[in-house]
Amino acid sequence: MANKMLQFVQTERDMPEKRDADVRNEDFMEIYGDYVEAKAEEQASRCSQCGVPFCQNHCPLENNIPDWLKLTAEGRTEEAYRVSAATNNMPEICGRICPQDRLCEGSCVIEQSGHGTVTIGSVERYLSDTAWENGWVAPIKPRRELPLSVGIVGAGPAGLAAAEQLREKGWQVTVYDRHDRAGGLLIYGIPNFKLDKKIVERRTKRLEDGGIEFVLNCNVGTDISFEKLREKHQSILIATGVYNARDLDVPGGGAKGVTAALPFLIDSNRRNLGDLVKTETAEGKDVVVIGGGDTAMDCVRTAVRQGAKSVTCLYRRDHANMPGSRRETANAQEEGVVFEWLASPKSVHDDGGSASAVRADRMRLGPKDPSGRQRPEAIEGAEFDVKADLVIKALGFTPENLHNITEQLQLTRWSTVRVNPLTFETNLPGVYAAGDIVRGASLVVWAIREGRDAAAHMHTYLKAQMIADAQVAAE
Repeated sequence: MANKMLQFVQTERDMPEKRDADVRNEDFMEIYGDYVEAKAEEQASRCSQCGVPFCQNHCPLENNIPDWLKLTAEGRTEEAYRVSAATNNMPEICGRICPQDRLCEGSCVIEQSGHGTVTIGSVERYLSDTAWENGWVAPIKPRRELPLSVGIVGAGPAGLAAAEQLREKGWQVTVYDRHDRAGGLLIYGIPNFKLDKKIVERRTKRLEDGGIEFVLNCNVGTDISFEKLREKHQSILIATGVYNARDLDVPGGGAKGVTAALPFLIDSNRRNLGDLVKTETAEGKDVVVIGGGDTAMDCVRTAVRQGAKSVTCLYRRDHANMPGSRRETANAQEEGVVFEWLASPKSVHDDGGSASAVRADRMRLGPKDPSGRQRPEAIEGAEFDVKADLVIKALGFTPENLHNITEQLQLTRWSTVRVNPLTFETNLPGVYAAGDIVRGASLVVWAIREGRDAAAHMHTYLKAQMIADAQVAAE
């Protein structure tokens, strides 16, 4: 079987077929096709089976990538899936939305040698989709039921990953979320053309069928107090994510037609889920999106599909310093989005109270700031206007006021939850936190990793609690 691998010299990199921009701009369907079995085996065989697997080292979940690539190349698809799922609660989701170009694939050794990276994400997606089709994704069946219960606040990727890990151990798990569907940003933040919502709903149904209770339309701190949760459950995980949009602090920033990215994306996803949404879309409008991350790319590509007249992205640094995925940026350019690099909004013009244009400064990159990135500086007298009926702020997210949930939690200076960095436990015994509410706005794969890690320590805490309860009862 050794000759199955190291085929990168003879076999070129080949991504799954991508639908033409003119076609995909008309709908919200996923843009990439699927590998057939032979193609997945062929592309997996390009792996060089490095002695030091940099792809695995640069994956937040430390997925055993070389192992499941080798199994795939050998036609052992079910075994390959089981290896991929052993460290990842949502491999088919990560295969679709992870920025592999910045993580595993960006660290691939054969990429560095000029042969083109192994298509790790596409193979991962193929394995999981094949597993679902063939019934290899087994329901959650704990070996035994354990008496203590866990309350998880937030049904996003961190909360769902932790819920699955804890339920598999046998603990009683209840997940609370403010929305009417579970999934967090997976269901309402990420557009369908990147992640079909049936994929998310399939995952959450598996959790529900496995005995996890979901309490939706429940805002902890309002509909139920945090103190009540602590009375009901022996351990709590806070995994609320970060939803507070950074504001556009320029003259005219409050004009009608200026909106935050998340409400725009949530409304779009609700429409695609069949909900009645009364807000306006980008149809027929000149749209300007401000920001350079993955959320900005989701917004520009959504606006295109809604029938915008024009879509422009303003980013204050150059293309090389853009934080978003290079692959997503390229997809947006193919779909007709205009990028104004080195451009920073200076004001929003309004006509009768409604946005009509964005005035921006031309920028240049100056000395490095404390983060090590070159600081953008405005070029005097180099202003320009971009017509805009709809201005979308995609400037990042910060935590909401967690003291609305409970004032007992200790927070950091960034308003994230302060936790023990090894155990994820907060200052409150038995209360843990994971995901963006600890790390700050980050990637889904990091949320899954931290949800898994927190769950492992919660399991240890609950076992100790159960032993203590047994000793008290014996006395």
